[in-house]
Amino acid sequence: MTVTEISRLALYGYQIPLNPPLPVGRQRITSRHGLLLRAITDQGEAVVELAPLSGTDMDGEPIDGFSRESLQQLQDELTTLQPQLGSTAALERAAGQTALPSLAWGLGLLALKLEGQLTSRQPRLAPVPLIYRLPNETADELVQRLATLPRDCRFAKLKIAQNDVEAELRLIYALLAARPDVRLRLDANGGFSLTQAVDFCACLPKGSIDFIEDPCRESADCEALHSALGLGYALDAPLNAPDFELSPLPGLRALVLKPMLIGSPAKVQALIAAAQQLGVRCIISSALESSLGISDLAAFAAQETPDEAPGLDTLAAFEADLLVSSGKALCLELGQLPLLASWEAGC
Repeated sequence: MTVTEISRLALYGYQIPLNPPLPVGRQRITSRHGLLLRAITDQGEAVVELAPLSGTDMDGEPIDGFSRESLQQLQDELTTLQPQLGSTAALERAAGQTALPSLAWGLGLLALKLEGQLTSRQPRLAPVPLIYRLPNETADELVQRLATLPRDCRFAKLKIAQNDVEAELRLIYALLAARPDVRLRLDANGGFSLTQAVDFCACLPKGSIDFIEDPCRESADCEALHSALGLGYALDAPLNAPDFELSPLPGLRALVLKPMLIGSPAKVQALIAAAQQLGVRCIISSALESSLGISDLAAFAAQETPDEAPGLDTLAAFEADLLVSSGKALCLELGQLPLLASWEAGC
């Protein structure tokens, strides 16, 4: 990669209300907070989103099981690092050294964008719709929403292990009766014990299930679930551990990669390469980023996982777009956002 010198860096903050609240595991959030890092060079500029999935949920409880770092930690580390961030090569070095995954992703992504190595090409396959019940929505209304999805929709993702098991199973069968051509990706967010997972999955129409994501509280129990029922599973949350190493696992069908929670583009690319060696699929997924972050993830997915439909269908609840308009009435621009810091690069 060529090296481009950076003349100025600027950091902005954003907060966008969500309506309806979005599920984060078994919690829900009513707004999304994040930072934007802008780099200016003699050739142009680029902006990336830094948005760890942390903070508090709609009940004021800490968000559990996602990002370990806070926005303040990001801002503090950027203030410390900024004298070193005078080029795209320096951005890549810092991305490989920081212990904050969202900062590593943002710095590495910024280098790619400044060097023109992240195109605006969109995925060949449409993002997988995320199906969840809206406030005051009945199960029948949810089924009707799925029935109206485009006819070329091949997959849909459904959150499970959140409500009554029998009600969730009835919903799955109703969804598939409405759209028998759609295969479901079930996401349990580690909500089952092994016994509960076996009992639940034994009742599933397995031919219509693409995989079940993080089915068990203990990831080691996923192999036992597969051994008992032959159902394929995907891993998501375990990938976010700093010491995660991929190894051959019976029944492992896919990795669900949330780059904002994993780290630098180079780290994500290495995971994809390792998975491909094992015949494991890789699906790029969002950590509820804004339209800017989703646009960058879509471009990254188009380049790195072109044959997989990404999991990026999380923008409908955002009350405003951020820099990248998808047709919403309100599109926030940099001039509308609070400027938190501005630095001469390398100073």
